[in-house]
Amino acid sequence: MSSLSLTPHPSFSGRPGPVLVVVADGVGVAPPGASNAVTEANTPTLDELTGTELYTELAAHGPAVGLPTDDDMGNSEVGHNALGAGRIFAQGAKLVNKAIKTGAIFESEVWGKAIEHGRSGTLHLLGLHSDGGVHSSLEHLYALLRQAADEGVTSCAVHILHDGRDVDARSALRYIEQTEAVLSEINAGADDRDFRIASGGGRMGITMDRYGADWPMVERGYRCHAHGEGREFASATEAVETMYAESDSGDQYLGEFVVMRDGAPAGTIVDGDAVVLFNFRGDRAIEISRAFEETDFDVFDRTGANGRPHPDVFYAGMLQYDGDAFVPKQYLVAPPAIDRVMGEFLCAEGVRSFAISETQKFGHVTFFWNGNRSGYIDEELETYIEIPSDNVEFDTTPAMKVREITDETIDLLRSGEYRFGRLNFPSGDMVGHTGHLHATVEAMEIIDECMARLIEVIDDLGGVLVFTADHGNADIMFTEKDGVRSPKTSHTLSPVPFAIHDPNYDGEYHMSAAVGVGLANVASTVFNLLGYEAPNDYLDSLITFG
Repeated sequence: MSSLSLTPHPSFSGRPGPVLVVVADGVGVAPPGASNAVTEANTPTLDELTGTELYTELAAHGPAVGLPTDDDMGNSEVGHNALGAGRIFAQGAKLVNKAIKTGAIFESEVWGKAIEHGRSGTLHLLGLHSDGGVHSSLEHLYALLRQAADEGVTSCAVHILHDGRDVDARSALRYIEQTEAVLSEINAGADDRDFRIASGGGRMGITMDRYGADWPMVERGYRCHAHGEGREFASATEAVETMYAESDSGDQYLGEFVVMRDGAPAGTIVDGDAVVLFNFRGDRAIEISRAFEETDFDVFDRTGANGRPHPDVFYAGMLQYDGDAFVPKQYLVAPPAIDRVMGEFLCAEGVRSFAISETQKFGHVTFFWNGNRSGYIDEELETYIEIPSDNVEFDTTPAMKVREITDETIDLLRSGEYRFGRLNFPSGDMVGHTGHLHATVEAMEIIDECMARLIEVIDDLGGVLVFTADHGNADIMFTEKDGVRSPKTSHTLSPVPFAIHDPNYDGEYHMSAAVGVGLANVASTVFNLLGYEAPNDYLDSLITFG
């Protein structure tokens, strides 16, 4: 028997219709109140769905999704990894933490090459500059800086990307002060050391696009970091203070800046330098990696405004952000090897399935769900549909493409070709990240409207609908202190909902009373609902029979 074979369930053969998993991105479970867009919204369909006996709540952060501690917020990548893998794998920061603690990261050939280039030129460290722990870690940055100095690098330029999304909306100055202190400490250790902040800007204005949604954003970042093109300031602190005075924008939307010294940019990137992207999360690291690394890159012209050519550099990522496309080719820490994912088992059984979302979350229901694997597992059995996202600030279009995703999903379900489907509604997360409560409330109400349509189809077809989320966000939209509200744009530590809608339910199964369940328990549950026993090494199902 193949290691990917599934055994029919002994007491449940599934329903005649398809099983559909709906991931409402960013929709966590938190106490009701004025800051909770989920409960402030009028959602009769979701209220009914989550009010039945076939409902529970799942952990979606910390160790439940492979992150180091319960203080670590979940994110869409690790959440979809857990949903598709059925098991918990060490992720992102946890992998890097271990590599730094053991010293393995600094014993790698890639780190050695980066240091070699840094000794003869400049080592450039680029990444998200906060302690949010979703894309990067300041502790990782500081470990790289100190090790580089210990190994003889004398010139190091740090290119910072303000957060304001996974942390407080206006917290950049705090992180700059912290990093400047570390740089001063390093520079004090030798007369010839020049470790400095060279450029930066807001993560939603430059550099950190994903899924090809806004390449001009990547181009702005590339030109800023590589060619020193941007507003000129004497320091990163001056840049942020000036931009704060000019508008009410949060850190994530601040424009690009270049630190100037003696009339020239403090850290342009030149031939022979090394560039290391210290982000560990992949989705917003791929495009800037391609821009620096690819010799035949043709998405935008990398020539500087003054005719300066694209520099020939040694480029590496903290991790490999796309293991199938090999982006980047050089990386400091190997990504988790996620094998035997749900899709592999279903394809081995000949089960036809589909996955669908809009651009902003398409990679989550495909690449991340499939264990960080690009492309199809079996193109004959699977259909993946990407609906292009609008290139806008999502509080201006809180519906996003939720209705279009629903329309397409209904067509797929009614075609009769598919036994299993999965979709991602992105708006709870993407609109939630803007910090705009009313827009997020509207987003939730549109999700509810579309859920009603999906349930109607599932009822007609005699299938099963599973409703869940990958992490919280929309459930806590602001914090309040002394009567002053501050927008909360980051993910939350909240659990997420898990509900089953089964129109043919007759008590054949019940929600398990197990404690400590999380997103990785969903896969076994879906196998059961399809009429299979789960693989032995998968985490327990959320339902019990008999």
